[in-house]
Amino acid sequence: MKKLIIVESPAKATTIKKFLGTNVKVIASKGHLRDLPKSRLGIDIENNFEPEYINVRGKGDLIKELKKESTKVDEIYLATDPDREGEAIAWHLSKLLGIDENKECRVTFNEITKETVKKSMEKPRKINLNTVDAQQARRVLDRIVGYKISPILWKKVKSGLSAGRVQTVALRLIVEKEREIRSFVPEEYWTLEVILEKDKQKVTAQFFGKDGKKVKISNEKQLNEILEKLNKDYIVKDVIRSERKKNPTPVFTTSTLQQAAARSLNYNIKKTMQIAQGLYEGVKIPGKGNTGLITYMRTDSTRISEEARKIIKKEIITKFGEEYYEERYFKTAKNAQDGHEGIRPSYPDITPESIKEYLTKEQYALYSMIYKRTLASQMKPAVYDTMTVKFDNNNYEFRTNGSKIKFLGFLKIYDLDKYSKAEKEEENEGINSKNKNGIEEIQELVELPDIHEKDIFKEKKQNKKQSFTEPPARYTEASLVKVLEANGIGRPSTYSPTINTIIERRYVKKEKKAILPTELGEIVTDLLLKYFENIFNVKFTANIEEEFDIVEEGKEKWKKIITNFYKTFEENLGKATDLEEKIEIKDEESDIDCDKCGRKMVYKIGRFGRFLACSRISRM
Repeated sequence: MKKLIIVESPAKATTIKKFLGTNVKVIASKGHLRDLPKSRLGIDIENNFEPEYINVRGKGDLIKELKKESTKVDEIYLATDPDREGEAIAWHLSKLLGIDENKECRVTFNEITKETVKKSMEKPRKINLNTVDAQQARRVLDRIVGYKISPILWKKVKSGLSAGRVQTVALRLIVEKEREIRSFVPEEYWTLEVILEKDKQKVTAQFFGKDGKKVKISNEKQLNEILEKLNKDYIVKDVIRSERKKNPTPVFTTSTLQQAAARSLNYNIKKTMQIAQGLYEGVKIPGKGNTGLITYMRTDSTRISEEARKIIKKEIITKFGEEYYEERYFKTAKNAQDGHEGIRPSYPDITPESIKEYLTKEQYALYSMIYKRTLASQMKPAVYDTMTVKFDNNNYEFRTNGSKIKFLGFLKIYDLDKYSKAEKEEENEGINSKNKNGIEEIQELVELPDIHEKDIFKEKKQNKKQSFTEPPARYTEASLVKVLEANGIGRPSTYSPTINTIIERRYVKKEKKAILPTELGEIVTDLLLKYFENIFNVKFTANIEEEFDIVEEGKEKWKKIITNFYKTFEENLGKATDLEEKIEIKDEESDIDCDKCGRKMVYKIGRFGRFLACSRISRM
């Protein structure tokens, strides 16, 4: 029996082909073959928002090839990616090739391994029309917003601009953060630490407060008043010894992978997803051929299959010993799509070192991070011995903290210096300054000498420092993804394109890792929020995502969601068309000279994106 399997990417086609027999042909669709037209709205608003799908320009020859090959086989299987977009591509393929949508022709691969591919091929299913409808709801709503609002920006701000439902909310968050920073008023404070010594053993203690209560030193006068009352003797009034545990984190989801790669590898989100896509689709390894190395990289689940767990357990016990293994299950976040697993190695027994020579530097770094995180997720916690010492000096309290590792646990798999550095950066971004119990995480290991109550230490040195409170940190790509996810804005597949879009449109710019709005970004935000605040806000965007989920569950019709949305949207649209006069905005100057007149060229935004023009012409 001859079979045709259609996947999305050529690399994936190559990897899958090697697992199947000679009677199987695998062809890549290279993404969507049908979509809404680019030149017009493509949605019949008067006819219950019926979308108009046309063949994607440039895909004509591929469509002909697929139709021709479909006549030569007995069975056609649609093996596009295992998410909403992949389900929609499969549905469009069924329309192009005349496949009954009730036919069991749909197969998905969470990982591209021989066992998974063969099992999936044995159990094809029908196309999930609810999932297709959820994708259509998103596509149609986003098209309406973009095509109806963008002309207002062209007319009132600048030609070539565009608005997006999710992107504008992300932009709004960045603009609001920037304005919060601008309005921030710094407050003065002082820190005081003392170097203490007893029997040639030195410790550094920080001022805490008075009579057991924390005191903030607000100015130099207050500091001097405290210093005047201190003597040279610091008496140990309390020593608190305890044991603390630090648990490993779950396997990566899309957002946590993007965040970790940004912090530890300095990859932007787009680069991370490109590398992950390549690892998922397959890397050529001598003796193995094209090998898919990780599970599907667009997921918000932290689940691990039972088959993978068995291999992971064996790897941990073999490498580190049974005392390091602990079976763990993690709760999946609310609203997460748990259709497939978290991001893990497809073959947990393939170590990064064993295939390093066959990977690019970037692939090796990302695969190593995924591999270590996966094994760590099934290991015992790290155990610390901690000690807090409280010193008394004339009723003023100073404290010092120490800790040492008692049992490495999951940290055994990591380079401790790099791990601590990544954690410190995460803390600085305000993402992980406290653990779930509200206790500050241990970031540095400082072993204290043996100290007992009533010990007397002598002051050797005082260090006093004036500081000022700092404004909130700007978003980085990592922290913005964290906020988008926490607020239910978008889904794993949308984080990367959302951020890329607002950068490419020049609504925001990056300074090192920080993201800040441009003048254009602030003007666009203010204009859109003036008339469409009810659309471009966090709550609405999150609620719409939940409605898409309800459509996928089969509990709501997608056109009803669009109908309900459009009633208010149309009213706002009418008000926005009567906007005040055009807002003038200067073109951004480049460092490139015009070859005709020598003046500096400027960046303009046109129908097809950003382009360079002579500044002299732009003023004529």
